[in-house]
Amino acid sequence: MKAELLRLAADLASRRQPFVLAMVVRRQPYTSSQQGDMAIITGDGGYHGWLGGNCTQPVVRREALRALADGRPRLLSLSPEAGTAERPGVTVLPMVCHSGGTVDVYLEPVLPPPRLVLFGLSPVIRALTQLGKGLGYAVDVVDPEAAPALLPSADRTFVDWASPELREAGGTARTYAVVATMGEHDEEAVTTALGLRPAYLGVVASRTRFGELRESLLGRGISAEPLDRIRNPAGLDIGARQPEEVALSILAEIVQLTRSASAAEPAPVPRPEREEALDPVCGMTVVLATARHRAEHDGRSYFFCNPRCREKFLLAPERYLSAAPAQP
Repeated sequence: MKAELLRLAADLASRRQPFVLAMVVRRQPYTSSQQGDMAIITGDGGYHGWLGGNCTQPVVRREALRALADGRPRLLSLSPEAGTAERPGVTVLPMVCHSGGTVDVYLEPVLPPPRLVLFGLSPVIRALTQLGKGLGYAVDVVDPEAAPALLPSADRTFVDWASPELREAGGTARTYAVVATMGEHDEEAVTTALGLRPAYLGVVASRTRFGELRESLLGRGISAEPLDRIRNPAGLDIGARQPEEVALSILAEIVQLTRSASAAEPAPVPRPEREEALDPVCGMTVVLATARHRAEHDGRSYFFCNPRCREKFLLAPERYLSAAPAQP
């Protein structure tokens, strides 16, 4: 199982897909979880591996999605005595299984590297490719003349503005773009860059040239609002002159933007893509769209994490009706 999960992790990482690696690091009987049990939770809520039964899986999935949202690891403790088991640095959550055991699970979010999309083959682009790789970015270079041999530090090169692979990771808070085409294909480059909806778009050009470029793009039907967000001149004002210095100033501006944004507001916790309900018997969270066990009572639907909870409910529904809100 572990070898299979590690291969899955390697595959997800190679495809730049976010996931959480979860592991049981401590247990107290009685529980089916064992120390060292592992699971991988993907960004779409997919759950691979074993960390315990129906009492553990929904909680770990929910907390894993939160870890992907804020990028921070966390240590969970599922305990039947959640109110009295608080520990520094540990998120203590109720364990509702009747076995009475405690399970501690460590969640490590594995995020794809931030993406730096560079347009052009100018000296500034070549310097950005090298410096960006040194800072841990995944670097893509786009230009009709781009070739891997010309840019050995780049992860990928694209010669087609409309390449589907180029657009696949657009629109994220971890995508940054720089245009330094220096008069060659400027309009095409900026238009393509805007289509990626990057968190940062800088254009290396004089103010005069950028003004001309902006008017040309407005004439092509691009609205003023995205154009007004473009950074020009690109980079912090550090007196840069050489291409490497300009590249440094641009990456410094991206770092400043990223850090100030993360400090200003916490990362949002993703809302579940599917509706959830509480099992009225044990209190576990159940995803409605994938719930395998359900029952009808007085015209309402109730959902259960396992068949035993459903059987208990059907034997005495009135006993459990106040345990959790019913679903229409």
